[in-house]
Amino acid sequence: MSNNKKVAVGLSGGLDSSVTCFLLKQQGYDVAAITVKMVDDAKFEQIVKNAVAVADKIGIPHYVLDLSKEFKKDVIDYFENSYKNGLTPNPCILCNRTIKWGRLFDYAINVLGCDYVSSGHYARIEDMDGIKKMYPAKDEKKDQQYYLFELDQNHLQKIIFPLSGYTKDEIRKIALDNDLPSKSSKESQDICFITKPMTTKKYITQKFGTKKGDFVFLKTGKKVGTHEGFYQYTIGQRKGIGIAWEEPLYVVKLDAQKNIVYVGTKEDLLSTELSLHDVKFQYPFEKEEFEANVKIRYNMDSKPARVFVDYKNMTGRVVFDEPVASVTSGQAAVFYDKNDKHLIGGGWID
Repeated sequence: MSNNKKVAVGLSGGLDSSVTCFLLKQQGYDVAAITVKMVDDAKFEQIVKNAVAVADKIGIPHYVLDLSKEFKKDVIDYFENSYKNGLTPNPCILCNRTIKWGRLFDYAINVLGCDYVSSGHYARIEDMDGIKKMYPAKDEKKDQQYYLFELDQNHLQKIIFPLSGYTKDEIRKIALDNDLPSKSSKESQDICFITKPMTTKKYITQKFGTKKGDFVFLKTGKKVGTHEGFYQYTIGQRKGIGIAWEEPLYVVKLDAQKNIVYVGTKEDLLSTELSLHDVKFQYPFEKEEFEANVKIRYNMDSKPARVFVDYKNMTGRVVFDEPVASVTSGQAAVFYDKNDKHLIGGGWID
């Protein structure tokens, strides 16, 4: 069985990308695997070994694309600078934009001559009268649309997501039944360039050192404690504040200039609106005002809201029907259709 269409898969050697290669080969595609070198270390060497083992088992060619310099500039530097400026970064979205669906995508199409590019993402793409729209995958617990909001028609027209109709358990069973080398691999961690036992807080502290500053209670403006650097904290954080108080305290605001971490109670985290920059849509969309469900962090539910867009500057404003907690500068706000849940677009929170 062959359909003569060539597809490149971004292969990490993990479970999802391995089964992606296997399913596409089964469907008759001419499959090539590409492993991106993001960092120059022993962990990456192991990733390549794992990927080669998978490609050999399935019987497909394997390429290594060294993007370590680009990854450092586009993802790691962005990550570090965001914390330095009091923002909470989302490196996975940047990696999807610049690395996976940027340079890897271009390499697959322009150098390898592929018709399509694929990955182990859980999302579903449907054709609607020639326009491609992205919908939730069958396994909504694993749904990864949020990280892919910056993709546009140039990408969507050439993307295949074969995992969209499976649950994670079904994917693991396919790997087991077919004895893929990744059959017992664990879930990958959130930030690929910070390896356990290193944590984000330790990583950032190593990078910027410690810098004594004040905890200030938002409602009164009074100092209530000291910390060792505002960049060690993120909006909504409750653990690790270490201030005795009659009710739980949360980080509610960061002042990078003055090295102040503002704390408050749960109600101080609530807001009804936010502003956005760098707004993007996945397909031609011209409404200046519309209703949508909006998600402001990957692991939070989307909430009903009204979205206002200034197309001249590609900025926006989101007004929620009810207050939401922990609006965080540097994260993405992603818009979903209220009726059928497809992804409309999104932007970056100011």
